[in-house]
Amino acid sequence: MAAPLLLLVALLAASAPRRADGWGKEGHIMVCKIAEKYLSEEAAAAVQELLPESAGGELSTMCPWADTMRFRYHWASPLHYANTPNVCNFKSSRDCHNSRGQQGMCVVGAINNYTDQLYTYGDSPKSSYNLTESLMFLAHFVGDVHQPLHVGYEEDEGGNTIMVRWYRRKANLHHVWDVSIIDTVMKDFYNKSLDTMVGALQTNLTEGWSDDVGHWENCANKRATCASCSYAIESIHLSCNYAYKDVVQNITLGDDYYFTRYPVVEKRLAQAGVRLALILNRIFDKKKADTMPLYVQ
Repeated sequence: MAAPLLLLVALLAASAPRRADGWGKEGHIMVCKIAEKYLSEEAAAAVQELLPESAGGELSTMCPWADTMRFRYHWASPLHYANTPNVCNFKSSRDCHNSRGQQGMCVVGAINNYTDQLYTYGDSPKSSYNLTESLMFLAHFVGDVHQPLHVGYEEDEGGNTIMVRWYRRKANLHHVWDVSIIDTVMKDFYNKSLDTMVGALQTNLTEGWSDDVGHWENCANKRATCASCSYAIESIHLSCNYAYKDVVQNITLGDDYYFTRYPVVEKRLAQAGVRLALILNRIFDKKKADTMPLYVQ
């Protein structure tokens, strides 16, 4: 292929619209660092056993993995999000499907599916699932469903087609919520340190949000998760009330937007971490699953 034609192909590929990833790499790592602190001894041991050697013994290192596999596992692309028909409510039977109408092919279905797979851990004979991948997918998708625009409007692909300026930088609205707000918060308040931000979120969990954590843990479905009845519903409400609110094409988003939205992002990261720990504790520590409050280890 001639060099000019190769260049044209590359430019077209770069400009082709695609759905943004879930929380950026930093957001997914934060979710899992928080979750790790709330795992029971039994759950932590099971997670350690399932993690690949490359994880270095830390779940958080593998939490961005599902985004790195999207070009290898094309079938998994719709599992990162769910769309509503431009309404501020989520119904799994209506909204959880891929572009071909296959039910369950959305972030909610993925969370429940990989939770089911992980329940086979320890079975005899050995599970036929790749439970290492099941764990890494589950950890990632619990993070995704808590990013408000991962349960957004179908019309704009969860804010991906809404072009804005984040201060002086061009972006789409989805990217602002995936990456830009977190990056700006880390720079403004945490000396660009991910670990410092995680520490602040953990402090809020034991202090500022301590009265809320019990509500975040509540899930009547003891076997599955509350991804459909709680997490996704919360996200579409936050999309409508915060992410989309007062946003139009090519608007510049500055201090007014930032200072009223970053607390939402911080709380959703913390909620995702708490709920991921709760799911993993239920899966891997069955004896205590129904009576286990979450305590920082």
